[in-house]
Amino acid sequence: MLIVAGVVVFFMALFVIFFDQAILVRKGTIYRENVDEKVVALTFDDGPSPVWTPKILDVLRDAGVKATFFMLGSHVEKYPDVARRVAQEGHDIGNHTYDHHLLLYSSLGKLKDDTRRTDEIIQSVTGVKTRYFRPPKAWLTGGEKKALRAMGYEVVLWSLNSKDWVTFDDKYMIKYLMRHVRPGDIILFHDSGGAFSTEGGDRDETVLAVMRLIERLKEKGWRFVTVTELLKMRAEYDLKTQAR
Repeated sequence: MLIVAGVVVFFMALFVIFFDQAILVRKGTIYRENVDEKVVALTFDDGPSPVWTPKILDVLRDAGVKATFFMLGSHVEKYPDVARRVAQEGHDIGNHTYDHHLLLYSSLGKLKDDTRRTDEIIQSVTGVKTRYFRPPKAWLTGGEKKALRAMGYEVVLWSLNSKDWVTFDDKYMIKYLMRHVRPGDIILFHDSGGAFSTEGGDRDETVLAVMRLIERLKEKGWRFVTVTELLKMRAEYDLKTQAR
């Protein structure tokens, strides 16, 4: 029995590490957009962090790149100066719940309360009213997506997952992302936490991967946009397509 249990755990771990569960719940969300330019949107979850977010912001600033940060309300409360810097440097800010609780089994009332609470915290600290919501682990029911849209939110997932939380080294992440990148992709990274926590962690490989991904893609003529810019480009692409 122990051997069977060990085998089951092993294959479950492989599934979680190498299969992107977001693929299963993309319906009714934004995860990539049809555009006719070589652009991608970098996104970061679980911050802000007093250690890793500033390092990532330095990389983005030096490269002249804007990104989208999906923040936890609890972290914004603890690290308001970092959250303010994200806003001041012109990046998009999204809502990632207050403390990263899974929402799949929550009532709609709890989901709405948590979302409003997080938005109020982010707005009071940064002046930004959040328009984008990203659920922890990507999991949302159809009813929860509908409730969020009624609150004025777009649910934003991703089309490319760096899996940086697994602590892959930057070379592995770069190789994977460069092989699979397509125009309009939304790429997932994390600026806080580790495999089992949203706080602390070691994001050194993330910082390196972001820096080198920007360098490699720029060399090939790619640009980086925020989620807001990507949605605007999609709308313009749709208009051009309809006019043909």
